[in-house]
Amino acid sequence: MTPPSQAQTIAERELCGLVDGLAHQIAQHVRQRAAALGLTAAQATALREMTGPMTMRELAERMSCEPSNATFVIDKLEKQALVERRPHPTDRRAKHLALTAEGTTLRDRLLELLTQESPLAALTPEQQQALHGLLEKAVVRP
Repeated sequence: MTPPSQAQTIAERELCGLVDGLAHQIAQHVRQRAAALGLTAAQATALREMTGPMTMRELAERMSCEPSNATFVIDKLEKQALVERRPHPTDRRAKHLALTAEGTTLRDRLLELLTQESPLAALTPEQQQALHGLLEKAVVRP
């Protein structure tokens, strides 16, 4: 395999810097919007990722964290009556996490706030779709 050229190395380093910068902007955006709703960024991320009933392991994977961290977040959301644990339909050992009516309402409000002045708002829908495709190719999932 041929080593990358100096120009290629510089371009990749610059690209990594841009992706890192965007990630920081998005994280800051999520923190600000979460705080406006009385949530932590982790709680907002959990609510954003709860698109339907799922296990703790599935949520942790979507949140890119360990199940124990997701459990801590869900415990807090459960105390706020935003999420509830229900029996899993096919696995007696597992629980399904589900949003309560109040949780669904808050999630809808959160999603609305996250789209306002988003760091990605400067991109057209077509550009966002292209970026999505490129990032999916670049992100290696286990």
